[in-house]
Amino acid sequence: MYHRPRNRFKRMLFSAIFASISAPAFASEATDAGQEIAKTNCARCHAITDTGPSPLAKAPPFRTFKSNWPLENLEEALAEGIVTGHTMPMFEFDPDKISDLLAFIDTLKTSKN
Repeated sequence: MYHRPRNRFKRMLFSAIFASISAPAFASEATDAGQEIAKTNCARCHAITDTGPSPLAKAPPFRTFKSNWPLENLEEALAEGIVTGHTMPMFEFDPDKISDLLAFIDTLKTSKN
């Protein structure tokens, strides 16, 4: 009779270990996908790295986004289509791409400029 609780404990322990190992892998996949989205859609105007200027001077570097805007606000704007005061292409991303892009932005070292 003691085998069942022990087996349940082993299953719970295995599940916990698997979750802790696989969570970073899923996060890495999301940030990799987000980086690819940024390279494809954003890098011609915005700096998408921890350092360096944006190719277009008036386009803020991605690393400044967290210090200037809550990322939740960017999520809504990306879903509905960003409209800016400068000539930026209209983008509308599906929820998975938005999550991936914001996960990538969240990995960048924050800076004010």
